[in-house]
Parts: sequence; structure tokens; C-alpha cells
Amino acid sequence: MTIKKQPLKSKPEIKITFEVEKKDAQGAVNINLLSEHNQWQAIAFKQLKSGKFKLAINLPTKSASSFQYIFQATNTDNQQIMLLPTDADGYVDNGMNDGGKNALLKIS
Repeated sequence: MTIKKQPLKSKPEIKITFEVEKKDAQGAVNINLLSEHNQWQAIAFKQLKSGKFKLAINLPTKSASSFQYIFQATNTDNQQIMLLPTDADGYVDNGMNDGGKNALLKIS
């Protein structure tokens, strides 16, 4: 799993590119980004021919300095699993009683 951050010169935004390699996808047929930057609404990754999943989004740099996120995957049995990114800027308790974590992405 990789995350690339690229500040945009033309506006106060940063381009974030998320990639999940096929081997890290745990047999997923689709993956969604769930994050607090958009009230946890799912944003679908695109699956490439190689089996890798990729998603690029632009985020304003002035609205927040960081946000929580996690990947929601659906496997071939139509079961949903959560994938915790391995290369996040940090991790925080997800607030549930299951002891789970959300990844943290720093924007600034």
C-alpha cells in the first residue's frame, strides 16, 4: 500500500494518490476509501489490469491539517473487510468498542 502526496501549484490543494497492491488486497474485488474528509462516504478505487487498486483525490489544504481514513474491501464471497493502510502518517482509535484503528493522513 502506498500513498503519494503532491501539492498543486495552481490552487491551495494537495493531490493524494492511494494504491493497494493485489497482494495486499486480500482477494478484494472492489475497494472503497472511507474518510472523515467527506463524512465517511465511500469513494471507489479503480482496479487496474495488473490487479492493483488506485484512487486519486484532491483535498483543500486549508480546511484541515489531517483526516482519518480506512479502506473497505469486498471479497469474492461478497464479505466486507476493513484494510488498515500500512503506510499511514499515524493511527488513531476508531472510537468503536472493538479496539480497531483508523489511519491518519497529514495534509500540511
